[in-house]
Amino acid sequence: MILSMAAFALADTLVKVTSQTVSPAQVLFFLIGSGLVIFGLLAKLQGNKLLDRNAFVPILLLRYAAEIIGMIGMVTALSLVPLSTVGAITQATPLLVAIGAVLFLREKVSWRRWTAIAVGFIGVLLIVQPGGEGFDISVLWALLAMFALAIRDLTTRLTPPDMGSFSLATFTMAASLPFAIVWVLYNGESLFPSNVNWWIVAVMCSLGATGYLLLIVSLRMTEVSIVTPFRYSRIIFLLVLGVIVFDEEPSALMLFGAALIIASGVYMMWRERQIKQQASQAPE
Repeated sequence: MILSMAAFALADTLVKVTSQTVSPAQVLFFLIGSGLVIFGLLAKLQGNKLLDRNAFVPILLLRYAAEIIGMIGMVTALSLVPLSTVGAITQATPLLVAIGAVLFLREKVSWRRWTAIAVGFIGVLLIVQPGGEGFDISVLWALLAMFALAIRDLTTRLTPPDMGSFSLATFTMAASLPFAIVWVLYNGESLFPSNVNWWIVAVMCSLGATGYLLLIVSLRMTEVSIVTPFRYSRIIFLLVLGVIVFDEEPSALMLFGAALIIASGVYMMWRERQIKQQASQAPE
């Protein structure tokens, strides 16, 4: 999981680098196009189905839409907002997933976890600083990504159980690619611009795919509640990369907000694990 988050953080860094010479629409096209090829090949190697009528069930259509919106928000935010800020805000996604699970999946959340969720969102507010002098309206793209990715993660729980992970990723990329192409052409831009460093793009796309693969491996090796807290290592990687690559200077308020998000998320995972252990030990 830590290696996965490191790969994602490096990919995010290269997205920001690439966004300095091409538009967010073009970056999105690169990511989705390469993802479709990579995940399609992996699905084939794993024996996953690439022709499946379940690919068009309503819950998956909602997931595709959420993925597209989330990627638009993420790529645009990375092009406009400091790397560390984007990373900290989007890592609050599990907090929204927990709320969505209560509202739509009728899961029960104790007052302790509600408190952790509230603390996490206080952290988001400290980073965004709405109404303050340091408020940057571009941060709204990161918030859009956070909400959309939460919907994606929530709907993933409801996807057909017999659908392979690589098939799901391939279907998602296939559904997203036409939108990315239309966005690029609508802007009057080229799908394959001459002013882009294709070596950087290749590494960026490879790192994104590697992060996804490592994420799947980690989730299948052990219990989700054990490895999920380590997803927050992505914030640390992005903070370091933001300072080293882009000379960012995170404020004390931003660092404190990020710490609140990490603490609340880790506590929620720890509390969930405790509850599961108590339930398994309870006499029948």
